[in-house]
Amino acid sequence: MATKKEISMIGFDIVAYAGDARTDLIDALKAAKAGKFDEAEKLVKSANESIVDAHNTQTKLLSKEAGGEEMEPTFIMVHAQDTLMTTMLLKDEITFFIDQYKEIDAIKKQLQERD
Repeated sequence: MATKKEISMIGFDIVAYAGDARTDLIDALKAAKAGKFDEAEKLVKSANESIVDAHNTQTKLLSKEAGGEEMEPTFIMVHAQDTLMTTMLLKDEITFFIDQYKEIDAIKKQLQERD
């Protein structure tokens, strides 16, 4: 049986990875708004790597439980799950907005060429 401390430590790891991803995603959106699309893409890639790390950490714990090991939920683990899921949703939303900024930029360039 995994101890509450072990589960909580895994939760802290997930929160840390998800937090890093969230920071990169917010920075990516700011970069895209400023027209720095290459930088935005690099930040989204970095965020995705952190999300994968969080997911891999989560999967190890899920595999133990699926294998029959008893797990006692902790508030930290619940928080970790919430943080990871909201960060994954944030990635989808920010990716959408970056695409919108790219389209707006392309339209602005077309309009400038007409002038």
